[in-house]
Amino acid sequence: MIVVRVAAGRDVLALREIFLACYGTDYSPQYYDESQLTRLVYSENSVLLVAEDTETGQVLGTASVDLEVGALSDLVAEFGRLAVHPDARNRGLGNLLMVERLKRVEQRIQVALVETRMRHPYALKISEAHGFVPVGFLPMRWRVRQRESMMLLARYFTDALQMRKNHPRIIPEVYPVAHAALENCSIAPDVIVDEDAHPYPAGGSFDLQELTTEGYAPLLRIERGRVRQREIFGPVRLHYGIFKLQSKRSTYLIAREQGRIVGAVGFTIDSQDKAARIFELNSLNDDVIRVLLTNLDQPLKERLAAPAEVVEIDVSAYAPRMQRTLLELGYLPVAYVPALAFDEVERLDVVKMFRLPAPPQVNTDSLSPKCKAMAELVLQRFRARDVLPRIAAAVGSLPLFAGLDIEQGARLAGVCDTASFEPGEALFREGEADCRMHLVLEGEVAVSVSGSAKPVGMVRSGECLGEVSLLAAAPHSATAIAKTHVETAVLAHSDISELIRLRPDIGIHIYRNLAIGTGEKLKRVDSSLARAH
Repeated sequence: MIVVRVAAGRDVLALREIFLACYGTDYSPQYYDESQLTRLVYSENSVLLVAEDTETGQVLGTASVDLEVGALSDLVAEFGRLAVHPDARNRGLGNLLMVERLKRVEQRIQVALVETRMRHPYALKISEAHGFVPVGFLPMRWRVRQRESMMLLARYFTDALQMRKNHPRIIPEVYPVAHAALENCSIAPDVIVDEDAHPYPAGGSFDLQELTTEGYAPLLRIERGRVRQREIFGPVRLHYGIFKLQSKRSTYLIAREQGRIVGAVGFTIDSQDKAARIFELNSLNDDVIRVLLTNLDQPLKERLAAPAEVVEIDVSAYAPRMQRTLLELGYLPVAYVPALAFDEVERLDVVKMFRLPAPPQVNTDSLSPKCKAMAELVLQRFRARDVLPRIAAAVGSLPLFAGLDIEQGARLAGVCDTASFEPGEALFREGEADCRMHLVLEGEVAVSVSGSAKPVGMVRSGECLGEVSLLAAAPHSATAIAKTHVETAVLAHSDISELIRLRPDIGIHIYRNLAIGTGEKLKRVDSSLARAH
C-alpha cells in the first residue's frame, strides 16, 4: 500500500537517492547536499511530500509546493520537484502525489504554476490531467547538462479569476501568446491591443551604482510613492528590507542625479543556472527607466563571470510602454499569466518576457496539442527576430505589400515565421491547402503546374509564392521545388487574418495589391503555357 505524507528528517537520504536516480548528477547541487535537503524538509515556505510503500517502508517518490515564488500578498505557489524512483513508475504515484499536493494547498493559494521539463513528459501529462493549462513556453529556461526548455502551466483556486482586472493593454507582439493563454484558461479574450504605445525615452546622464545601506531609505520612499503603479513583478520587493534582499542574492542598481536617488532596478542572479531575473523597477521620472534597464548587462556579467544566458522579467499586462521598451531592448514575450499578481482588490495579468543570446533550437513534437501550439507561438517570435530586418526589407520591395509605410511593414514582418529547404525539397505542392505564403529570402525556387513538362517560372530572393492560398485559404495552384538551398519568411492565413482584423489599414493595401498581382501572374503563366505548346 502506498501512502503520501509530509516529508520528515528521516527521509533525507531517500530523497537524495530519488533525485540521483531520476536526474543523475546534473541536477541542482542543493538536491544532493544533505544539509540543503534537510532545510527543504523543514522549510516553512514549502510543502514537501513523499510517497511511501507501507509494506517495505521504502520512499518511492516525492513532490513539493513552493509557496514563495510570488510576493507574499500574491498567494501564488509553484508545484515543482515531482520525482518518482524509476523502479516504482507506472504505479500511479505521480497522480497520488499531485492529488495530495492540491488537497494541502488549495485553501492557501489563488494561483498555482507548474514548470515542466520537456525531457520528462509524464510530469506534463499529470499536470494537464489535474486541470493545469498552458500559459507559456520558457525556451532555454533551465541549465542542467545543457540548457532545457520548459512549459509553463497554471491553475486557479477560490475566486482568483473573479478578482481579475479586465481589459489589459498590451502591445501587438504580446497578443498571440495572450490570446492563447486566455482561451486555455477559459477566459474570453478581452485584451486591448495598443498599437501606439511609445517606449520610455533614452533619458539623460545618471550616476549608476549598486545599492548600499546608505541608499536604502531614499529608495524605499520612491517605492512607497509608486506602489500603486507597479509595472514589474517578482518574488521579492524592496520593503522586505535590505538584509533579506542580500540574503536572497538580490540587489539593486540605483541611479543618482545630482546626488539624489531617482530610480533603481532590482535583480537576482542564479550563478548555477547562469541566469538573472529583474523583479522590480522604481523611478521618480520616465527618463531614468530605460537607462537602468540598458545598463544591467555589466553588473550581470561581473557577477556571472560571463554574459547571462537568460534574463527574465514579469511585466504588467496594463503597462504597454514598459512592454514596448523591453521589446526594443531584446526581450520577447514567452508567457501570459492571467490574474498572477495581487494589487489592492484586483488581480493583474502578467506578461513574462525573456532575453536570450540566440534563437532557441527546440523540437516540440513530444508536446500535447495545446502545449505545442503555445510553444510554437513563442518560438515563432524568436526565430523571426534575427531575420526581421531582412523580412522587413523584402516586404518593402514586394508588389504585394506596396504602399505600406515602415511601421506597417514592420508589423507585417513581425508575424512571419521562417523556414529552410534543401535542393529538391518541396515548399508546397499543387492541391495542398496549407494556407501559407513564402517570401524567398535566399535561394531559387522552381514553380510547375500539372500538365507542364517544364517549370513555368522561377522565383528568387525578394519574391513570394502562394499569395492566393494565403489570403483565400485555398489550395495551392502550383508546385514549388527548391532548386538551391532556400530560406523563406512564412506568413500563415490565420496570422495575416488576425493582423488585418487589428489593422485594417494594412489589409486595404494587401487586398488591392493582390488583385493587381494575381492578374499579372496569370498573364505570365498563360504566356508560358502558350510557348510550351
